[in-house]
Order: sequence, then structure tokens, then C-alpha cells
Amino acid sequence: MSNDYKELRKSATNKTICGVCGGIGEYFKVDPTLIRLLWIIISLGSAGLGIVGYFIAAVVIPDEVN
Repeated sequence: MSNDYKELRKSATNKTICGVCGGIGEYFKVDPTLIRLLWIIISLGSAGLGIVGYFIAAVVIPDEVN
């Protein structure tokens, strides 16, 4: 049996703060800058809940294995 599934991991190479948006961008094959902009818009529109969500994701999502 082979492991053909993708795992969501924080990016070690494409990181600004913790690598969460870089990891999400790599997972979905989307430019991480778009993910960062979307996250900022969500954070501003939700009275800062996006920031709390970011740091929860930073704790929950594992680091990239090299």
C-alpha cells in the first residue's frame, strides 16, 4: 500500500511568520500571497478572529519534514 494522500504541513521555505499560509498555499497549489491576503481580509472582517485562527493553526499544523 502506498501513501498517495497529501498532508497539510507548515512550510519551512515559504514562511513569513510561522509558515501556515505558505503550507496552505503549497497544499492547494496556490500562490501563498493570495492565501495571506485572504487571511488578512478574513481577520479584518471578523474582528480579529482570523488572527486567533492563525495562531491555533500554527500550533495544530505540524512542521514540514525535510
